[in-house]
Amino acid sequence: MARWEPDAQGRLQLAALELFQERGYASVTVAEIADRAGLTKRTFFNHFTDKREVLFAGAKDYEAGILKYLAEAGDDLSPLDAVLAALTRSSEDLVQYGDFARARQRLIESSIELRERDLVKTASLTAALADALNARGVPLGRARLTAQAALAVFDTAYVAWIGEGTGDLETLMGQVLEELREAVR
Repeated sequence: MARWEPDAQGRLQLAALELFQERGYASVTVAEIADRAGLTKRTFFNHFTDKREVLFAGAKDYEAGILKYLAEAGDDLSPLDAVLAALTRSSEDLVQYGDFARARQRLIESSIELRERDLVKTASLTAALADALNARGVPLGRARLTAQAALAVFDTAYVAWIGEGTGDLETLMGQVLEELREAVR
């Protein structure tokens, strides 16, 4: 593969995913990822800060999309319903990545280092959602609780969607929300 071919970031992500699946996350080096993609280590570091970020690329864009959808949510929605509506709209973009999402989730679950990074990204999203809810007039404590509850619903539905490979994420989110509401009654 020529080094000048387009989509270096995508090539690096694909190469990393293949290598991680073949040999496990811990045993793969940045140099091996770059070599598999037909690129240099320098090119790798132009796109990612470290090999963990290969699996979390796009997290900031994803967060920005959710926050945009939350800002567009109607004022007639409860804070929880507004966040869930934003997460539902953002999940429409995830459906096209089903196979990648499943492979990514298996890798994250196989590595403490990746689970820690996932928790950091989730904490960042939770804080951003809480701040956005607070800006909508929700007291900060309630905003934090709402953001955490909404992300628990989303995460539970997402893991089920990945594991089953059937159904749609929006329907699963609705089912999990009903389970949560039943649990707190």
